[in-house]
Amino acid sequence: MLIGGLQKFTFIDYPGKLACVVFLAGCNFRCPFCYNREIVLAQEIKKHPLISEREIFKFLKERKNLLEGVVITGGEPCLNKGLLGFIKKAKKLGYLVKIDTNGSFPEMLRYLIAQRLVDYVAMDIKASKEKYKEITGGRADLRHIERSVSLLKENRVDYEFRSTVAPTLLDKKDVLEIARWISGAKRYYLQNFRPEKTLNPKFEKIKPYSQNYLLKIQKSISPFFEICQLR
Repeated sequence: MLIGGLQKFTFIDYPGKLACVVFLAGCNFRCPFCYNREIVLAQEIKKHPLISEREIFKFLKERKNLLEGVVITGGEPCLNKGLLGFIKKAKKLGYLVKIDTNGSFPEMLRYLIAQRLVDYVAMDIKASKEKYKEITGGRADLRHIERSVSLLKENRVDYEFRSTVAPTLLDKKDVLEIARWISGAKRYYLQNFRPEKTLNPKFEKIKPYSQNYLLKIQKSISPFFEICQLR
């Protein structure tokens, strides 16, 4: 396991739960707006200080009576070969487990759900179908993404979809296309773009959309979902 970071407390990342966040290094996508470049790019990972699994579990054992959940994020967690063992250890300690994924490993996702190793899944929807390869650096297999979307919509695990709305990449039309695609999903969140330490440095100079613009989009797509909100 390449563990690139630990956020010790969060009320935001696991809905309704007090949790910690474990950041796993490595990603198979190259989204230009990504602000986790230090755990995505191979050359950056080499320079980034890693945390041992032993240290993580020492922390989790000490916080057993305080924290409720562990959020496993990245990068893309499903790339890590030690993921299953890590989750099983966390579950043995009594933690709820949430995983953040880009949806490119549907069979792993299916296994995690079938074995009740995850309690909540957050899947990033990077773009409309037409733009998926472009926005992920040509690395996404849309068939895998669609399988993960369908799997989560079976409602066998609590879940959400979410999209980062980055200017020059997504606009209202694109988000409407995404909404039609994943229509009927339980939850869909729109996240504003953050112009900081982005994978493509040019995006650090791009101004995020206004809150008002995103609210208009949210209002127009809300009928497609049980819950649709801004973050």
